[in-house]
Amino acid sequence: MGDANGAPHPEAGACAKMFAGKCQRRIVKGGVGHNPPQESLQAFAQAFVDADRF
Repeated sequence: MGDANGAPHPEAGACAKMFAGKCQRRIVKGGVGHNPPQESLQAFAQAFVDADRF
């Protein structure tokens, strides 16, 4: 989720109950909006790399 998407950012634990397994939420800083893969490719790709280690 980007820090400039204009949507409310609930507490991290609020979303965890919607997943059966482990989950991790990240907020990409630096003016990123609704499209992190296009607006911040490096941070988006790093999340996938880190997910394998989570």
